[in-house]
Amino acid sequence: MQVTSTYRYARISAFKAREVTRAIQGRSASDALDLLAFSPKKAALLVKKTLKSAIANAENNNSLKVDTLLVKEAIVGEGPTSKRFRARARGSASPLRKRTSHIRIILSDDVGSDGKPKPAQDAVDVASPESAAEGTGAATTRQRKPSAGRSKSKNAPRGQAKKSTERSGTKAEKKATKKKD
Repeated sequence: MQVTSTYRYARISAFKAREVTRAIQGRSASDALDLLAFSPKKAALLVKKTLKSAIANAENNNSLKVDTLLVKEAIVGEGPTSKRFRARARGSASPLRKRTSHIRIILSDDVGSDGKPKPAQDAVDVASPESAAEGTGAATTRQRKPSAGRSKSKNAPRGQAKKSTERSGTKAEKKATKKKD
């Protein structure tokens, strides 16, 4: 069973909060609380508050035990941005963006046959060479395109391509071929 909790309009940018939520995904709820308690970031306090709310929802609304709960997903989405201006020198102004975010935590009580929680898969899987070759739809590695400004040889100066070997030869060889003609 899944239990959710959402903290809307949190006064922190989503970019900063995602760093904290990435660390707790896939962990048990008690491990995630311990991790958040000792994190010095502002986002950790906000995520911890949301996680405690999700745990309380699981206990009171669905009668689940805290020991079996796993953090299935911890998602941070962007909220509305308040736009303000700050007075600057010589009568000018600079914009301020006060960003907000929506923090959503989904807890799950997936328990394996041995009574222990199932290990959660990492949120971001790096594509292995086998899966990329099979084309399973996993993240594929990008191939670098040759830059237009780069030369073909390593030793040639930038912007100059290596000369072809057809014209190579010493001056003496060139004079000898001219005299024969």
